[in-house]
Formats: sequence, C-alpha cells, structure tokens
Amino acid sequence: MMRVLAALLLPMVAAAQNVEQLIARGEQVFNQTCANGYCHTAKGAGGGAAPRLVARGFDEPYIAKVVMSGVPGTAMAAFAGKLPAADLSAVIAYVDNLNGVTPSANPGGRGALRPAVAIQRTRLSPEAETGRSLFFEATFGFGRCSTCHQIEDRGLPVAAPITAVPADVAALKALETPHVSTATADGETMPALVLSHGNRTTILYDLTSSPPVYRVLDSTQAKIVAGSSWRHASAIGAYSDAELGSIVAFLATTIRP
Repeated sequence: MMRVLAALLLPMVAAAQNVEQLIARGEQVFNQTCANGYCHTAKGAGGGAAPRLVARGFDEPYIAKVVMSGVPGTAMAAFAGKLPAADLSAVIAYVDNLNGVTPSANPGGRGALRPAVAIQRTRLSPEAETGRSLFFEATFGFGRCSTCHQIEDRGLPVAAPITAVPADVAALKALETPHVSTATADGETMPALVLSHGNRTTILYDLTSSPPVYRVLDSTQAKIVAGSSWRHASAIGAYSDAELGSIVAFLATTIRP
C-alpha cells in the first residue's frame, strides 16, 4: 500500500518542484526584460510607466495572450518570437503566480515545463556566465547595462546594437560615443541620442540621468549639435573593475563580429 501511495505522490511532488522552478525562472526573465523604468517594476508592483501586475485578478489565458501577443496601441510589445519558448512560458507562470493563479503544466502552450537550469542559449565559461548575470542584474537598478543595451532579446535597445567588443575594462570605460549629441530645448541642455530630427518633431533619448528619458520635442524649439561631454564611463559606474571584466568576457563570447 505504501509503495502504491508513493508511486502516486512522487509525480505530483516532481510537478510541484518543476512549477516552482518555472516561476523562479520567470521572475529572473521578468526582472531582466520587463522590470525597468519604462515598463513594469520589480515583482509587478505599481510605480512604473506600465500598469501594476500583482493581484489584478488576471487569469492564465488572459496573461498568456497579453505576454505573447502584446496590447495593440500601447507600449506592451508581443514577446512571442522574441523570447525563447521556455522563457515565455516561465514569464507567464510568474505573472500567474503574482495573481494567485497556480500555473498550468505548459503556460501559454509554448515550450516545455523544465527546470530553470536547463534553459540556456549559449554555453559560457564561468566568468562569462557571471558577466551575463551582471549585464542584466536587477539589483544594479538603472545602472545595469541592460538599461540601454539589448542582447539575447533582453534589455532595452536605447543604444545601437553592440557590434564590437572592447578589448578590456579600460577600453570599455574609455569607449567613444560619437552618436551622442548635445540637444538644447526649453532652456535645457542635455546629452542626447537623437532618433529623428524632422521639420516639426525631434525625438531623442535624454541621457542626463539613468534611465534615459524618451522625449518628443518641437523641432522649431530644439537645437542639435554633434558631440557631447557625456561619457560611457558615467553609465557603468555601479560596476567594479572585476565585474566589468566579467561583462567583457560575456560580450566577447556572445557578440559575433
């Protein structure tokens, strides 16, 4: 009898452990991809540009639909095809959990339910693996690299895609930023990444503080001058040299020339 009972319970225990791992992975991906000043905040709380997610009464079909297909006419993008299938399922499971919903075995119908340790795109050295975590690490707040850079479909593409990897930490700190201009509007002067500068409207990212601020300006009132005193080193000051070294190792492994 005990053997029969154990045989019945073991699959249930294993499934529960897998769901816990899926939720943990979902929180990690959410923090790397969704929890930033432009979108949601950590743990789905309010205070960001996007709505609060925790305790909203959403059910899994609705959560899966929004995560996968986005919300037309809003900044909520569709993540189907942008995230690996397993990560997509993990994020849905995490938001399920924020709403008191027990995730199904296959949230959203995409990807296999699998332990978090099995979800990996590229085999990295221990140092590069540390660098990957640091690149997206939420505890650095807006001082993390992924505030402005997107790799592996995670982070924010404020800056242009990284195509060349600095040789070392010194080169990373001294990285030239020729695309940063100086913008003046409404009596303010700011370092800026200009997205467009038309006859009527100028769109840019204001780099005065982190995270960069997306601004739409009247072109007749905005003046753009090439070059700026802004330096890349000011954006990565939250990291130690050792941590930056790990990030360089991650980039060297991930970015293909």
